[in-house]
Amino acid sequence: MSPADINEDVIKESSMLKQKEMISANYEKLTSAPETGQKVASTYVPGNLNELIMCFDMLNNLPEINAIQNGMRKQSGAMIQDAEKMGHSEDVCTYVKADIGNMAKGAIAPNGKPMPVPDLLMLSYTGCFTFLKWFELLRDQYGCRTAMLHVPYEGDGVITANMRDYVVKQLKEEVIPTFEEVSGVKFDIDRLRENLKNSAKAEEDFVWVLESAKNKPSPIDAYFGGVYYVGPIFTAFRGTTDAIDYYKILRGEIEQRIASGQGPITPEGEMKEEKYRLVVEGPPNWTSFREFWKMFYDEGAVVVSSTYTKVGGVYDYDGFRHDPDNPLESLADYCLGCYTNRNLPMRVDMIEKAMEEYQADGFLINSIKSCNSFSAGQLMMMREVENRTGKPAAFIETDLVDPRYFSPANVKNRLESYFQMIDQKRAGGSPSRAA
Repeated sequence: MSPADINEDVIKESSMLKQKEMISANYEKLTSAPETGQKVASTYVPGNLNELIMCFDMLNNLPEINAIQNGMRKQSGAMIQDAEKMGHSEDVCTYVKADIGNMAKGAIAPNGKPMPVPDLLMLSYTGCFTFLKWFELLRDQYGCRTAMLHVPYEGDGVITANMRDYVVKQLKEEVIPTFEEVSGVKFDIDRLRENLKNSAKAEEDFVWVLESAKNKPSPIDAYFGGVYYVGPIFTAFRGTTDAIDYYKILRGEIEQRIASGQGPITPEGEMKEEKYRLVVEGPPNWTSFREFWKMFYDEGAVVVSSTYTKVGGVYDYDGFRHDPDNPLESLADYCLGCYTNRNLPMRVDMIEKAMEEYQADGFLINSIKSCNSFSAGQLMMMREVENRTGKPAAFIETDLVDPRYFSPANVKNRLESYFQMIDQKRAGGSPSRAA
């Protein structure tokens, strides 16, 4: 989906139409796989090895993205309840339950057609233990081949040569041979190099887009709008010429908004006045996405940087780009550097830097009830960022795709109180501790 799908009155920019076409075409390919005979790999966003998957002529299906799509279409609630009736706990990640519930109904894609049974489950483990259990459930359901790439956690805050070598060894000895067996296609490292070259080109424009929020007013919203901007680079399009074209078009549109002094485009229209600049931690709520975004729009609050736009790869913090000259090592560094694979001090440093570079007025955490990989340690992070920057911080709680855990009145009240704290801080007062 794109912002234009949420509100037909919003001008449909070329980048929105381009991304919509890309997503629709990918779902058509996926749902047509049983007829075309094309093989399908299921994988996750963090540590997504799309450039490698394409080397074997396989399609990339992402269970998280399917859950998000169903959440935004307000279909995930029933799926989650079905999964709970099957015995899955209320505390389990709602992405998982939405996926399990969808499978119980025949795994219907957003285009209304059945999703194919995956030929390979490709688990690139990057800090989320739930992924392991999720793939166990998928393997039990489908009985297909499974490959796991174990990625060491950055507990000490650095990527060592041993860590990189460990990942590369698995790629050479386990992952690539499994892909060859399942696909029947021989691995061609030159093909991988070409895909990585495409990735690096798209990543340059992607980073430019994120960093455009340093302008005042910001031409983008890096949280609500950011979820669309990260789509191609985090999913089934990184390494493709489609991704290069998308980010080139998007950059051109944003350059025009900067030249005109315009703010972000939202489902409610263009943001006319930027009153608050925020850095946000944690994923958004998908089932009430437009209502959630409108709460910020109504207050003139623009998110200039978010950690969610780093969950599928960190490109704008330490300059990582996929490197065609060191293909397997580059894939290893990408996986090792994903946001959820970094320790809490690294995350705090990243947020503090964003607060300074993007001239933010405050720091906001949207804590996700069922997502431990994001939520663990967030209160500590909030206090530390507040102490380091002297800027007000606040904490709200929603969920990913479970509509039962989005309380509009509660979220709105907490946001309004938070913006009052920012106003008080600006006026020279001493705001109370984080909301």
